[in-house]
Amino acid sequence: MAQDRFVVRSGEAEQDSTRFSHPWNPRSELYGTRLSSLVGFSRVGVSRVRVPPGKESFAYHSHYREEEWIYVLSGRGVAEIGDEEVEVGAGDFLGFAAPQVAHHLRNPSDAEDLVYLVGGEALDVDVADFPRLGKRMVRHGQEVEIYDVSDAKEFGPLDG
Repeated sequence: MAQDRFVVRSGEAEQDSTRFSHPWNPRSELYGTRLSSLVGFSRVGVSRVRVPPGKESFAYHSHYREEEWIYVLSGRGVAEIGDEEVEVGAGDFLGFAAPQVAHHLRNPSDAEDLVYLVGGEALDVDVADFPRLGKRMVRHGQEVEIYDVSDAKEFGPLDG
């Protein structure tokens, strides 16, 4: 299939923005545009995201297989990375190689949006942990399964 589109104008990124809230984080509220989808990418994801004042991005998480990055365009935020909190602002770049350390981003401002680009791999299979919630996500294509980490068992001889 030939690529139909090569350029997404800045006004379109704002106009095509969709609201999202992570169901496991009541403080999660963001508005994003999947720029990569607009130009037909299937192996790499890139989105423009805006987090309003006092809100958070997703939920504290880590991926086992996919690498992920964030580039702050404007505003300021607090990145939770492992056990640390790091203030970030315009021009700062965050990178999470696989397997990742758990991370999360929030906007502590009471007046200014936090705007950033986020991207990474779009592998067919990924596993993500939500350590504060004791949950594990397994994604294969568009299918997503959620497990309680406490249900995991060591691999050993199969009964039977």
